[in-house]
Amino acid sequence: MDNFLILERLDRLEKLLIANKEVLTFEETCDYTGISRSYLYKLTAAGKIPHSKPNGKLLFFEKKKIVDWLLMNGQSSAE
Repeated sequence: MDNFLILERLDRLEKLLIANKEVLTFEETCDYTGISRSYLYKLTAAGKIPHSKPNGKLLFFEKKKIVDWLLMNGQSSAE
């Protein structure tokens, strides 16, 4: 069982190493942001996260827009 978990994590790391991509798939966006699949689906359905559906089915995310979205509502430190 431990070997399976290690292989799963290596697979995830391999996907993250493809970080030079400008456009991410749904799964890649989940891995990149750490957002669960169900929550990301809810965000897209509500139109709260920038995404595109070029053929009306598959979801794609522009990496730069995702980073901007993640850093929205930044808080300054007390110092």
